[in-house]
Amino acid sequence: MASGIRAAGGVLWRPGRSGIEVCLVHRPRYGDWSLPKGKLEPGEHPLRAALREVAEETDVRAVPQARLPSVRYRSQDRPKVVGYWSMRAVATGGFQPDTEVDEVRWLAVDKAVRLASYPHDTAVVRAFAALPPVTATVMLVRHADTGGRSSWAGSQSGRPLSVAGWAQARQLAPLVAVVAPVRLLAASARRCVQTLSPVADLLDLPIAVTGDLDGPRAGQSPDECALAAAARLAAFGTAGTSAVVCSQGSTVSGALGRLSGRCADFTTAHGGGWLLAFSGAALLTPDPL
Repeated sequence: MASGIRAAGGVLWRPGRSGIEVCLVHRPRYGDWSLPKGKLEPGEHPLRAALREVAEETDVRAVPQARLPSVRYRSQDRPKVVGYWSMRAVATGGFQPDTEVDEVRWLAVDKAVRLASYPHDTAVVRAFAALPPVTATVMLVRHADTGGRSSWAGSQSGRPLSVAGWAQARQLAPLVAVVAPVRLLAASARRCVQTLSPVADLLDLPIAVTGDLDGPRAGQSPDECALAAAARLAAFGTAGTSAVVCSQGSTVSGALGRLSGRCADFTTAHGGGWLLAFSGAALLTPDPL
């Protein structure tokens, strides 16, 4: 059986004179108008692939916001899955036509819906249009690997990352940096601060430490920690501040449960995380990295 094709792209948008404009590209090879997208490179994260492909096809640098529905269809007699994100355009270098994309158009949503060549692209654009305005994006991550409690004889708050954990943190840094954060915030545990160290170096940003993101202390209710962490995260949405935040596993899952109002499984692996899009203090659907 032929393996499936994985691709990623985005609904790239910008404010226009009469409202939001979205971007469609014309591909001369197919003679169609579609959303910018492309295949993942080996080992590439879908979100980074989406941003890369959008930049390659439109010459626009973008910041991802919210996850949109994926589409599935057959291409070259193989199943194909394309993941999409809404993306805010932040910079352009000047589009030059080539053999892959020879024209880019910025259109009002209703005009983009009429011009798009495929029903699945139309559905993705409509899903974008139905989103509330996104005020902030936050990357919420769980600290990277520490080798376990038994590997450290000191206080648990001082437990450092393992060699594997440092590798996870370095791999995580360029991924979480795509939201263009202006703040880095960590729980007070050493492992949480260390997990953000590579992204702090990458972006030349300081790491602020807060007890609002800590796990429960002896005798403290986990619900109390979840509420404090959820309030801290929601404040970024209210303030319109994009950030990268690192905490412990139970606090991450508890905060996501509070913010989403869902009894879902928000278990997060070490060095894993979530892309959170906020509309004010309201969390839109959390997107696992």
